[in-house]
Amino acid sequence: MADDITTGTQATADADDSGLHNATHGVEIQLRNLTKKYPGQSRAAVQDVTMTIPAGEIVALVGPSGCGKTTTMKLINRLIEPTSGEILIGGEDARKQPADQLRRHVGYVIQQGGLFPHMTIAENVALVPKMLKWAKPRITERVDEMLELVGLDPAQFRDRYPRQLSGGQQQRVGVARALAADPPVLLMDEPFGAVDPITRGRLQDELLHLQEELHKTIVFVTHDFDEAVKLGDRIAVLAEGSKIVQYAEPAEILARPANDFVRGFIGTGGAMKLLHVTRIADVELGAGVTAQAGDDAATVHTRLSEADEPWAVVLDANSRPVQWATVEDLAGKQGPVSDYGTPITTTISGRADLQAGLEALLGSDTDFVPVTRRRRYIGLVSLNTVQGAIQQLREQAKEHATVSAGEGGA
Repeated sequence: MADDITTGTQATADADDSGLHNATHGVEIQLRNLTKKYPGQSRAAVQDVTMTIPAGEIVALVGPSGCGKTTTMKLINRLIEPTSGEILIGGEDARKQPADQLRRHVGYVIQQGGLFPHMTIAENVALVPKMLKWAKPRITERVDEMLELVGLDPAQFRDRYPRQLSGGQQQRVGVARALAADPPVLLMDEPFGAVDPITRGRLQDELLHLQEELHKTIVFVTHDFDEAVKLGDRIAVLAEGSKIVQYAEPAEILARPANDFVRGFIGTGGAMKLLHVTRIADVELGAGVTAQAGDDAATVHTRLSEADEPWAVVLDANSRPVQWATVEDLAGKQGPVSDYGTPITTTISGRADLQAGLEALLGSDTDFVPVTRRRRYIGLVSLNTVQGAIQQLREQAKEHATVSAGEGGA
């Protein structure tokens, strides 16, 4: 039963401070000729599915209702038993393991978190570690760590019940529970379908932040192609019977859809959707002048003057951007540069897409926004950065349109 496994859904950007660099990374999943046929039905629900899900990637299964995408996902952890075929998780045959043991090492995420209403938040998060017979002090520590990870203060939320939380908060607890036993694999079944659009967007962003730190292998089921484009490292477009019509990176599907079925799923504005598949870290970023928090203010002022730059990005001991320091701030000053300037209030992950970068810039008080990878500074994004990338995408789209027209004429 589903109650035997971990259930959850989103997380926050503070993973770097949670000791999660020691977390278990994802493993490869291989499905070989996987089939599910129910008794009395002439047509298989899942027919001969073969695909490889790379370790540490998010693979989105997308398709119309009834195509078998959720069934395919549930076959992986044997919530539904396959009729035939192989499931290899990290090279191990999942069908040779006891089903309940398998599920305790595969996080499972559903709509509204799937929390047990009669259990406190702490009890929900602790469910699988208790099944694994962890020591009580270790469980208590892990519960607090997971709640902090998903942005919920343990002191405030530990003893509450699910009914006392908003939908978004329940989803956060859900992901805390899914991650509590540190599984290498997460299965996520339309986890954001039951929340409002604003909360949904935030939870999607938090999943990307979390994945940047943890590198889990995530199978994400959705009927929303835009969500698949935003989250997926790869997308599998499924037709009836879980037939894989196209399996590729989002940019390739948008630029070169395999057939009319895929084109119909993409919908209108495919070229503009390329903004969602171009990650900020993949475009040319500004370097800027950087300084360590303990650097001498006069020395940094000299560096800015020599570089003819108006300000520096001040980094803390972990290379995280924390402060702007302008030439004017530092003029005639002595002591550490961190004593001067203004805090940096907006940063953006390099994993975020160009659309998110544009929104961050429009909401910022500065012309540049620091870009981070695993919360460490890697450069600056500006409107010029985004405009240049958009122009390049337009040129690529024109080239693709010309090639497609030529193929049609042939």
